[in-house]
Amino acid sequence: MRKQITCICYIAVLLRLWLPEDAMAQTCYAPERPFVPTDANDIRAYADLIRSVFELYIEDIQAYFRYLEEERARAFEEARAVSEDYGRFLQVVGQ
Repeated sequence: MRKQITCICYIAVLLRLWLPEDAMAQTCYAPERPFVPTDANDIRAYADLIRSVFELYIEDIQAYFRYLEEERARAFEEARAVSEDYGRFLQVVGQ
């Protein structure tokens, strides 16, 4: 069990380090919650690794929130422009 936890945690950390941040920012998926073992001995044994996974999660969720805010602003601007286009359309068709 401990070997599985270690392997999964190391893979998560390595993927985070290997993937460029721009590539991650192009998708808008919330990061997955960090895994925390239920056994207190496992938690103590892997405390440093679990802590680093939580720290990565916090960085990723902050980046996700920034992305959502940027997308929200972009969507509002697009909706404003579409409303103006629709207004011009209605003027042309006489409504």
